[in-house]
Order: sequence, then structure tokens, then C-alpha cells
Amino acid sequence: MFREFMGLPAHALLVHAAVVFIPLLALVGSGYALLPRFRARLDWAAAALAVAAPMAALFAKLSGDELREVLIAKSYPPEIIAKIDEHQAYGDLAFWWSLGLGLVTLLLVVLTARRGRTLPGWLTPVLSAVIVVLAAVSLWYVYLTGDSGAQVVWQGVL
Repeated sequence: MFREFMGLPAHALLVHAAVVFIPLLALVGSGYALLPRFRARLDWAAAALAVAAPMAALFAKLSGDELREVLIAKSYPPEIIAKIDEHQAYGDLAFWWSLGLGLVTLLLVVLTARRGRTLPGWLTPVLSAVIVVLAAVSLWYVYLTGDSGAQVVWQGVL
């Protein structure tokens, strides 16, 4: 399912969604957390990105797994597969961190929606801090994943 699209490796196409949506989630989620004044304007975007970014990361991960299997089947040398494994490890972490970021962002959106409920005074600042930390870590792993993938492709490995 995630192997090819119109003759191209699906990973080369799907990875771009993760590269766009995860940083957008980090930005919008952090904005939602840190700028309560703008929450009413950002809630729909934060909720949509909280779902779309981890899904994009998952699709990139699954398509990368398929591409790795193709390269192994084509007998690529072990040193190339080792570089791909490093890239894959970063991609796995990018998925998990973006999933955490998405879940906490979605939780904050749901809890701060105006429904006449009173939240403990400490909850929103704690969730906001968690979002900012998860956003920074997610961005770091997107960078590491992209950099290691680019090195595999552009340094003549693939």
C-alpha cells in the first residue's frame, strides 16, 4: 500500500507531508498554548493538525519501512542499509514525539473549549509547557530525520 505511487517510491512523496505538518503543529500548538487570547482563532487549526501531523508521520514511516524492504531485496550493501536504519530510527522517534504533541494539543483544545467547566488553575499552564517541550523535541527529530535522509540520498548512497 505504501510502496509506490505512479512508479515513484511513495516515501519520497509522503515524507513531505510530515515535513510540513509536524512543524505546523509545533507552531500552531505552541501558539494555542502560549497565546490564550488567540485560542478561539487557532482551535480548529490546532485540532486538525493534531490529527494530520502524526498521521503524516505514520504514513512516512510506513512507506519508509516498505522502501527499506525493497532496498534489502535489491541487495544494497550493509553500510547503506546501516545509514537507512539510522534514518529510520530518527523517523520512528519523530512519529512518536509528534503523536505525543498531537495528543496533548488535542487535550488542551478539548479542555479549554468553552463549555462552562472549571479547570484546576495549574492544568492549563502545565499542558502548555508540555506542548512547548514536545514541539521543540518534535522539530528536532524532524530535522534529524530529514538531514539523515538527505545525506543518504544526496551523498550518492541511493
